[in-house]
Amino acid sequence: MKKSDSFHREFIRLAVPVALQGLLQSSFSMVDQILVGQLGEVAIAGIGLAGRFMSLYSVLLSAIAAVAGIMLAQYMGKQDDRETGRSFYLNLCFGVGLSILFLMICEVWPGKVMALYTMDEAVRDAAALYLVITGIGCLPRAFSLLYATLLRCMGYAAVPLYATGCNAVLDTVLSYLLIFGKCGFPQMGVAGAAAATVAAQTVECLIIFFFYHRVKNKEEIHLPFTLSMNAEKWKQYAGILAPILVCEFFWSLGENVYGIIYGHIGTKACAAMTLIGPVVTLFMGLMGGVAQAAGILTGKRLGSGEYDLAYGEAKRMCQYGLAGSLLLSLAVVLTSNVYVSVFQVEDIVREMACQLLFVFAVFAPVKVENMILGGGIVRSGGKTRYIMYVDLIGTWIFGVPLGLTAAFGLHLEIAPVYFLLSMEECVRLLITIFVFRKKSWMQELS
Repeated sequence: MKKSDSFHREFIRLAVPVALQGLLQSSFSMVDQILVGQLGEVAIAGIGLAGRFMSLYSVLLSAIAAVAGIMLAQYMGKQDDRETGRSFYLNLCFGVGLSILFLMICEVWPGKVMALYTMDEAVRDAAALYLVITGIGCLPRAFSLLYATLLRCMGYAAVPLYATGCNAVLDTVLSYLLIFGKCGFPQMGVAGAAAATVAAQTVECLIIFFFYHRVKNKEEIHLPFTLSMNAEKWKQYAGILAPILVCEFFWSLGENVYGIIYGHIGTKACAAMTLIGPVVTLFMGLMGGVAQAAGILTGKRLGSGEYDLAYGEAKRMCQYGLAGSLLLSLAVVLTSNVYVSVFQVEDIVREMACQLLFVFAVFAPVKVENMILGGGIVRSGGKTRYIMYVDLIGTWIFGVPLGLTAAFGLHLEIAPVYFLLSMEECVRLLITIFVFRKKSWMQELS
């Protein structure tokens, strides 16, 4: 009974702040999208396509944060401060290096990058402008995400929530002021939306730094700074990091191929996909709390050698995710018409967006289970290559060929194309359930 009570308390303490953080961030992102939506279809499509490219950076950075989370959870479970410090600073260095690389790409080749996504010159120019400005936010984003991961593993999951709240409010206020030129600010349109995002990300980074140092002084935490490792440790680290990076890179590359497919179907189709973005982010952000809690809790159980407990709790967290996602899917279907009505776009774009939201609602529970099982639980044992294989099979053997065939071979509309692309989630889930039940993913890091 005590074990059960302890699990629920720890689960709620980790999952609720992350879910609220996702809800808060996504809610204001939705408001931000509505503001941009007043600029018309070209602006919506341009920002959406630029976001597709920046998602490549986001998922690679998230992969590094995921590795940090796996290692931090296990070594904190072992109460090994030296390995905890090494795990954090090593992944922080990789995150900063990745940020510098993407910053250079955004500043030097924005037009060439966006030319891969669309043949519409106006959309391409808007996307390139957005990319140049948002690229500046890569560095503060890296520091924020890695320190937030550390704080969550330390049990302070509410701290990133506060920082995200400030980010969301500031981003929304600045977007309103800079997009439309209110209260004496210049009217900047797409550039204003990008500038607001960068400013908000920088403030979020500073807030997380401030809270981290308060927690560090209060708890008298000391994480030794060291990057040196023997050959065995480097082999172990590479064995965890490389599969996640490969997995996330090719998954995100697949998502960018999907973006190219949407862009070539037409500007209206691309705008409709962009319109549903905030709803998708809101949904997955809410359920992301369960996934992150699952990864941290399972990792700590494995680190302390409690394998049976880890497996039992993992199954319960999957059940919680399924129940929550079914309720949210129903809410998406019931509110889709109201949501799309607030955008200043043609009726055909609204109709497309409603159809896409229905398709998303059908597959959302499957997406959530993949996120919890693949992104959290199975990875927590450190055998990340399992999920790499699952994602590569899902995206490149099923998703991309289906999407290319549907769009360029069968010349289908955007909704059936999105439906066929989403079938890859079912393939992933079937394989991941098989891996989960075999229990070979369960291991303790040395």
